[in-house]
Amino acid sequence: MSGTGSSTILPAVEQRIGSSSQPLEGAGFDPAFIPGLTSPVSGEAEEARAEEAGDADADEPTAAAAESEEAVGEEAPDGPVFEASDRRAKFIADHQGIRLSLDDQACEFRWDEIGAIETETPRFGKRFTITVHTPDRRWYPIEIEAESRARFAEWDEQLDAVMDKYFEDETPETKEEEPEESD
Repeated sequence: MSGTGSSTILPAVEQRIGSSSQPLEGAGFDPAFIPGLTSPVSGEAEEARAEEAGDADADEPTAAAAESEEAVGEEAPDGPVFEASDRRAKFIADHQGIRLSLDDQACEFRWDEIGAIETETPRFGKRFTITVHTPDRRWYPIEIEAESRARFAEWDEQLDAVMDKYFEDETPETKEEEPEESD
């Protein structure tokens, strides 16, 4: 054997410089990962794009401004609304569905994405727990600290009013009428 040419035992292999592995996601690698919650979006990228586009486009409203104008112009139908919040958590139930937020994380559920809503009041303490269950057997609990335990009954009553108005707990397949019993 002379020289250091290609090996007769191993074929030539293409090699790439850098990592070929993709970043992993999930709770095993990110302790703050919760399925269904979205990460906060900063407005810096949008502002940078607007600056790059130049002053000629500065007179046009940005997409975020247009969306907020639509949201302001959109009137909510008359109906019950339930809102509970503390210094960290917020729960809103209205005609659109349910919105949960905890610190800088938030998620939304339309009424057709919800399987059940469960509330828990502790025997002691002032933390009111609301859990949103989805049809795919996932659940999203959120705890809200009340000023006093007297708020628990008020919150239950308000949430029941919203649920009665907007939440349909029966699917079309189960709405078959049962035969009436005659005496």
